[in-house]
Amino acid sequence: MDKQIPIADRTKQFAIRIIKACHFLDQQPGVLRTLSNQLLRSGTSIGANVREAQSAQSNRDFLSKLEIVLKEARETQYWIEILIESNMVENAKFNSLLQEATEIVQ
Repeated sequence: MDKQIPIADRTKQFAIRIIKACHFLDQQPGVLRTLSNQLLRSGTSIGANVREAQSAQSNRDFLSKLEIVLKEARETQYWIEILIESNMVENAKFNSLLQEATEIVQ
């Protein structure tokens, strides 16, 4: 994604992509539904916490929210890596999600 996009918009678009990926995963048999729930929770939490940080009551509150963003982004990376490395999904479909999660962490 374009790095010029504001982080709140970028993480919102990422959440939408995560929702679509999880919708796909939910339609698959077996363990993918369970992994989908984990991915959905962490992947959508990133943008929600960025929004909360924008309304922080103090610098400390702002930093605390951004630490949660970082934690959730790293967890999201983990779930995407698990999906890719287990060969349960097509790499091409999930590599761009992994790339975006990695860029959010950086």
